[in-house]
Amino acid sequence: MPQVCICPKEVAQLTGTQYGTAKVLLQRIRRANGKPARAYVSVAEFCRYTHLDEAEVSRALNAK
Repeated sequence: MPQVCICPKEVAQLTGTQYGTAKVLLQRIRRANGKPARAYVSVAEFCRYTHLDEAEVSRALNAK
């Protein structure tokens, strides 16, 4: 089953940033989408915000 949500550890690996920076990025994505704190961020929302290709990100996440 393909992964739908993304967590800070995966964001850090995908973007090559620190874990703390990835947490801040997810907080910004939640705020931009009007979500409450601790709400899940989907791969699609992450890709829209970062302008990354969703197919590439999904492939990287599901290749584990």
